[in-house]
Amino acid sequence: MSVQLRGQKMLIGGIWVERDRIIEVRDPQDNSLIDHVPAASKEDMLYCIEEAKAGAKISAELSVHERIEIIHRAADYIEENKEKYANIISREGSKTIREARKEAARCIQTLRISAEEARRINGETLSFDQLPGSENRVGYYYRFPIGIIAAITPFNDPLNLVAHKVGPAIAAGNAIIVKPASVTPLSALLLAEAFFHAGLPPKVLSVITGHGREIGDTLITHPAIRMISFTGGLEAGEDIVRKAGLKKISMELGSNSPVIVLEDADLEEAVESTVSGAFWAAGQNCLGVQRIYIQESIMEKFQQAFILRTEQYCLGDKQSLETDMGPLITEKEAIRVEKMVDEAIAKGAILLTGGKRNGAFYAPTVLTNVPDDCQIAKEEIFGPVVLLFPALDLNAAITKSNSVDYGLQAGIFTKNIELAYQAISKLDVGGIMINDSSDYRMDAMPFGGVKKSGLGREGIKFALQEMTEPKVVCFKLSAR
Repeated sequence: MSVQLRGQKMLIGGIWVERDRIIEVRDPQDNSLIDHVPAASKEDMLYCIEEAKAGAKISAELSVHERIEIIHRAADYIEENKEKYANIISREGSKTIREARKEAARCIQTLRISAEEARRINGETLSFDQLPGSENRVGYYYRFPIGIIAAITPFNDPLNLVAHKVGPAIAAGNAIIVKPASVTPLSALLLAEAFFHAGLPPKVLSVITGHGREIGDTLITHPAIRMISFTGGLEAGEDIVRKAGLKKISMELGSNSPVIVLEDADLEEAVESTVSGAFWAAGQNCLGVQRIYIQESIMEKFQQAFILRTEQYCLGDKQSLETDMGPLITEKEAIRVEKMVDEAIAKGAILLTGGKRNGAFYAPTVLTNVPDDCQIAKEEIFGPVVLLFPALDLNAAITKSNSVDYGLQAGIFTKNIELAYQAISKLDVGGIMINDSSDYRMDAMPFGGVKKSGLGREGIKFALQEMTEPKVVCFKLSAR
């Protein structure tokens, strides 16, 4: 059964419901009203959790082939309606239509990987006779679903990051409650529509829309919730950890990603990759390039080429195929970025290009000579700003790269494999991209960071490990 949903309803326990209290969903480009969604109450969340308890039992009893078929049908539905999904991603968020189409395509891939990984939730036999006195014991372990998962998702990838939580949760046989960002709830509801259309049993998936301050604590503190999968800011993540209690926690909390460019690098490739990595989705990207350390011998040449390419970046209408970058998610966010840049300039940073705001739009911005004590040098900016620094050599660049409290991903451009391996071993990050910017992710790879960048790993196979538990089975046989 297909439901033509454009917001307005949320999915609780398999039922699409409305509420008198609403949240308006506006296009950040011009603040025009796109739609509205229900503003759920604490009572709605409590009811949702009760329904999910039944959903967890239903999901656990689904055979593996049923889970595979349902997830593939959901992916098929999105593929058949890909342009609708892309349009919603672009309208409610910051992405251009070209960026949104890529996200919709990645969501399809994420779900198909989830379906395939469902058949590979395996255990293994155990050699109990390695312990003296256990010669007459044999056994194995297998993995079972943990129950109800709470997924709290951000605005910057409003479809695919939801799929990264929903796909493996269903593949593992769990129930899942999704609380999407209140500024971009429509994409998550469209993902629920795909699973509704695909025949997912009621109560397995709920997408509940509302303000975090009203329903968030109820979700994260409830004892029936066995895992919280959160993608968002550090402050919110730390608050969840303090409140959650005894349950599994997976967190992706952002970064301040470095890229190193050595003198033997392909300069054209490095410039093109880092410009894209810095300004994709208006820089609202946890993998976005924020700091670039360039070997001193090529600093001037790289800087000139980088500025030239940045100034060619087209800022404008998200729906135009000519546009490279749209607005930030709200004018408030653009003002926050503006203040961070202004603070750096006041402390001695040099503005090479950009630095201009128009409503929610903030021009692609490049700074150099940024003091270490600036907020923009230490924290995640989550906006279209990149910092260029000279570095004497690789060791100096690595030291500076590791100097912040984050460690999600990094990149290095070099043709010297020994230098690449030196960076691999010494950079304190969850992933390193060789001859690419930090802004690369394949949906099947383990994804996550160290330090304040988070806990655990996403990526379907790796999320499935977090969303299941091992159960040991041991047979004591008659004496041989």
